[in-house]
Amino acid sequence: MKELIEYIALSLVEDPSCVQVRQERSGGNKIRFELRVCKEDMGRVIGKNGRVANAMRVLLRVAAAREGKQAILDVVEPR
Repeated sequence: MKELIEYIALSLVEDPSCVQVRQERSGGNKIRFELRVCKEDMGRVIGKNGRVANAMRVLLRVAAAREGKQAILDVVEPR
């Protein structure tokens, strides 16, 4: 699942060196992912009204459901 998020993010951004995906297990079958990209690429990853980010979340949920898990994706604002 982490590879799926990385693949999508790398396809969207202009600076692939800034893409970072962190995975945390939060008890049982829940997994939380944090996606970080460069400040300039935030708009590409989030999309208008969050449509791109929401589409990534849907794909992640489907991939997680196939494995019997629940997944959450957070797009973290760069510093």
